[in-house]
Amino acid sequence: MSEQVLPFYLVCDESYSMQGAPLDAINRELPEIYREIASNPVVADKIRLGVIGFSTTANVLLPLADLNELQSIPQLSPQGVTNYGAAFSRLRTTIEQDIRELKQAGHVPFRPTVFFLTDGQPTDDWHAEHQRLTDPGFSARPTILAFGFGEAELATLQQVTTFRAFIADPDVAPTHALREFAKQLLNSVVHSAIASSSNSSGGAQLVVPDQIKGYTVLAADPV
Repeated sequence: MSEQVLPFYLVCDESYSMQGAPLDAINRELPEIYREIASNPVVADKIRLGVIGFSTTANVLLPLADLNELQSIPQLSPQGVTNYGAAFSRLRTTIEQDIRELKQAGHVPFRPTVFFLTDGQPTDDWHAEHQRLTDPGFSARPTILAFGFGEAELATLQQVTTFRAFIADPDVAPTHALREFAKQLLNSVVHSAIASSSNSSGGAQLVVPDQIKGYTVLAADPV
């Protein structure tokens, strides 16, 4: 019997500017978020998690994995400068392979969801790679939610996202901001996108915190 699953990717800036509080917060909170999701067996069966770190190059730190089989989450480390192009290129290649493998295993994958984290401004011309990733011709194009803090620019995040962009309040510690937004987003994945597996009308929209509106939603329909 086929199983409907949601590929979920955390794509995180690993540039030198992330050293200290931002990256420490991510490394500290990601295992907590994972444990929270994995503690619910119904949810854990539905989500496949992948982690991609990016700076000058991009590296798949955690291949798409069944939460029930994960033992630990890798630690991200600061390296290089903030290049977006490598991340979008790596993400597209990874998604293609992951969707193919999920289907070969008899699963029905939902449209992938990406949580894109950055604290700075890109140093490269990333637009062509981003267009390849989000082009309607790419059947597994993901829903992207962009989250920025520090020196991240809202205008850039608005170009990156296909759904909604978020900027952390500068008066809020990165640890607190990341924890709250990540938990709200993942709760949404649990209660809306995953729920579409039993929704006869097909598809579901993510429900995320209302901070900035007006972005196109890619429904969590099967791909």
